[in-house]
Amino acid sequence: MDNRQAIGSWLSGPRAAMEDAGADFGYRGEQLGLPEEGPGSIARPGRRLGALAVDWGLCVLIAYSLITHGYGPATSNWALLIFLVMSLLTVGTLGFSPGKRLFGLRVVALDTGTVNPLRAAARTVLLCLAVPALIWDRDGRGLHDRVARTVEVRM
Repeated sequence: MDNRQAIGSWLSGPRAAMEDAGADFGYRGEQLGLPEEGPGSIARPGRRLGALAVDWGLCVLIAYSLITHGYGPATSNWALLIFLVMSLLTVGTLGFSPGKRLFGLRVVALDTGTVNPLRAAARTVLLCLAVPALIWDRDGRGLHDRVARTVEVRM
């Protein structure tokens, strides 16, 4: 192995280095029984981040214009509270928030295929803490999804 291969494997991560060595991890969601592509497959990180950005932007807009009236320091706290309430109400009842619907995503429970309000509450509270959402498994599910036994899939 020359230096370029060593640096390339370091940059692409341990999964890519193991796949280059011949390990077969399968596709994301294979262990969960989900399809590889199309509706019902695990949502890709770009769509998930886009949906989160839309939801957060909507919450900041509501907090800035209706609650804090432009007072900057309090806007973030109110936006987080609005995000919590919006996610509890929309994901707990419909399975998607406005941003998720815009990007064609839905949150489903692994065993039932729908999300009940208790799972949505656990998922949303952990998502608001931010750290669990930054820890992913090999299927691309965040720790908040693993704890709630949910997965974010494409519609």
